[in-house]
Amino acid sequence: MSQSHQQPALPKCPGCEEPPAAGDLFCGACGYDLSAVPARPGDRPTMAITVPPAAPEASAASGVEAVRWPAAAEIDSSDVPAPVHRPSDLPGTDSGGRPLAEQEQEQVQGQAREQAPEPEPVVGPEPSAVPVRHDDRAEPGGAEHSGDFALAAPDPRTAEHAAAAAAPAAGGKLCVACRSGRVDPDGYCENCGHAQPRERDHMEQELGSVAAVSDRGLRHHRNEDSFAVSSTALPDGSPAVVAIVCDGVSSASRPDEASAAAANAANESLLESLARGTHPQQAMHEAIVAASEAVNALAQEPAGAMEHDAHRHQNAPACTLVGAVMAGELLIVGWVGDSRVYWVPEDRTQPTARLTEDDSWAAQMVAAGLMNEAEAYADERAHAITGWLGADAYELEPHTAAFKPDRPGLVVVCTDGLWNYAESAEEMAAAVPADAQENPLRGAQVLVGHALDGGGHDNVTVALLPFAVRPQGAGSACETV
Repeated sequence: MSQSHQQPALPKCPGCEEPPAAGDLFCGACGYDLSAVPARPGDRPTMAITVPPAAPEASAASGVEAVRWPAAAEIDSSDVPAPVHRPSDLPGTDSGGRPLAEQEQEQVQGQAREQAPEPEPVVGPEPSAVPVRHDDRAEPGGAEHSGDFALAAPDPRTAEHAAAAAAPAAGGKLCVACRSGRVDPDGYCENCGHAQPRERDHMEQELGSVAAVSDRGLRHHRNEDSFAVSSTALPDGSPAVVAIVCDGVSSASRPDEASAAAANAANESLLESLARGTHPQQAMHEAIVAASEAVNALAQEPAGAMEHDAHRHQNAPACTLVGAVMAGELLIVGWVGDSRVYWVPEDRTQPTARLTEDDSWAAQMVAAGLMNEAEAYADERAHAITGWLGADAYELEPHTAAFKPDRPGLVVVCTDGLWNYAESAEEMAAAVPADAQENPLRGAQVLVGHALDGGGHDNVTVALLPFAVRPQGAGSACETV
């Protein structure tokens, strides 16, 4: 006997628009068959960086001026990208030569999706034939293999536990779990035996106006994310600020080492390239290649290096990478994987945007027109990544894009441990505190707390870069961002 799934209750009858009674299969007013009306799936659209521009009339009618970005000669290539332009060459347009999407465009796109006919069934090989890398959430039984478990220690965000951890016991450090035992040199409590938090479980760094925070979360047994923030000077003396965020692939061997190696290598490469005058977009491309080589090198280390990680699959270390560079009035982003960059304008009435596209199964299905976003992200394979750094990666394809904001704003660089709880650009902007532009460290702390409040099922890492725009008519001196 097959199981019949009950249709969700409809607010109004499609035939006469009278509200039906609960449980009715036919309208009591006109007799309309209510069971024949399927419910619309709940769509959760995210904003792509290359969408058709709204009509000028729509923009004028809305009274909201579109954010403008500069054109880029080449935004996505496995070859070394060509420089996009000099900062003074072009007014603001997006990296494809189009104005940034306005709020009306999302409504137009939503109406187009509703009116579009159902796609014809696709006959052919299973889409999952595309090489993918699964994290623990996408892999059946992944939690068992990854060692995930409910956090035994108290919530690391509470002030009393933080104070207890900082208060030394007689002859040593106080245990964060029982708050009475002494911690031995191996990092375990002599009273209750609880392992103490490691230095990497929660990391914070503030460098001028850029800041980053990384936390283990509430489910993972260690932090497999890593980040690097830095600054340097271009040959003309103007400043350049760098933020790199990496997310270790949990189903791989030594993901924590992979993310740390990638973040450090990319950061060092960018500092060296920018200082000698390399165009920031080309420097970002070279940095991703350098990070890939650093992760690949981990796979060549002797097997003894994996003794501490015996419960992991013995496959190559792997991670994702996303980065942002602010230099010469340009914003350059680069990525491989599903970590993201968001743009949040200082004036929250202006449109926000997501500046990256995921290398994931769900994004690939949407791009191919095989599913809409609601269907793709509801699938259990949604978060399987199709691009990563590692010796077993199918092909390295660094993505880079160049933008020139025409107004001040905040650049949010984060792993999926955060954006899973604020997926759309509007949700991310709502989670960013109002004073994040002036206090990016506190803003990053608040965003990490937002993810922990949402469940903290993954490691959480976020870097915030306030972007300042030189006032019109200002001199040639470049402001510090």
